[in-house]
Amino acid sequence: MSKPITYSGAGVDLERGAEIVRRIAPMARETHRPGVLGGIGGFGGLFEAPCSGYRQPVLVAGADGVGTKLRLCAEAGRMEAPGVDLVAMCVNDLLAMGAEPLFFLDYCAANRLDPERLEPLLKGIVRGCREAGAALLGGETAELPNTYVDDGLELVGFCVGVAEKDRLLDGKGIEAGDLLLGVGSSGPHSNGYSLVRRIVDMAGGPGTLSGSLIDQLCEPTRIYIRSVLPLAQSGRLKAIAHITGGGLPENVERIIPDDLAARIDTGAWAWPPVFDWLSREGPVERGEMLRTFNCGIGLVLAVSPQEATAVREDLARAGEEVFEIGRVETGSGVTLD
Repeated sequence: MSKPITYSGAGVDLERGAEIVRRIAPMARETHRPGVLGGIGGFGGLFEAPCSGYRQPVLVAGADGVGTKLRLCAEAGRMEAPGVDLVAMCVNDLLAMGAEPLFFLDYCAANRLDPERLEPLLKGIVRGCREAGAALLGGETAELPNTYVDDGLELVGFCVGVAEKDRLLDGKGIEAGDLLLGVGSSGPHSNGYSLVRRIVDMAGGPGTLSGSLIDQLCEPTRIYIRSVLPLAQSGRLKAIAHITGGGLPENVERIIPDDLAARIDTGAWAWPPVFDWLSREGPVERGEMLRTFNCGIGLVLAVSPQEATAVREDLARAGEEVFEIGRVETGSGVTLD
């Protein structure tokens, strides 16, 4: 008679998954906000629809991932950072629509789930949720033997927010003469890391780089909710571009009406040192840098000339670096000078 086989013998340990849930449950409670019903562990997360405070609430949803930055952070031993990145990439996209994040869910999969390895990542997700004011409502972990290369992880996030219907940011109110304000980034955020990792490997690998440089490459994506959302909700912003994959050209183009153009002065701000290193070490041409990375600008805000000074002052008081980087003109497309 054949020896009975088990799920564990096939590579899936249910106890490891249960241990991860036990560890994340008390951390998730730290992110709870009004509207949360119940906690981690049910078949679904519960959140009461946010009717109070909104006349015509519109739900806004988004999903994103960390990409190959996750592998660089793992190699560098900085696993909390991509947890923050995961939340940031989702909530900043919601912010670009003028929405307040309400709740967040995550999905994490690996060949083998290791609670010790994943705990810093989970702490980063909790940290990001707290910064964004979003409740960590639930998630999923999956042990998928022989699915990923070596000890690779898959990490995806999902966020739901709410906005007032007549305050949604769609760029329709943008006019020729409006100004474009760039809000400083904390580094490459979570985009272009296939190129970053190629450059790091060419330079000898993460172990050969200075601690300062690794810190800059692994710095979490900046979360702009506390500083920028009040401006969006007040109606003082006409549009927000979150500068992610495609850099300034592709993401600014997404907010500009078809009959208008954006002209950006790429000399209006100093690139943070990490981008100079990437450009020099590659080498990577300037145009390719601007199409791949944010190059120091995490958000671009479209504002009327009358609002620009007050918006810049409010952002500076909130701790943001702000630069006037361009304007809206007649024409089409995005021009980088």
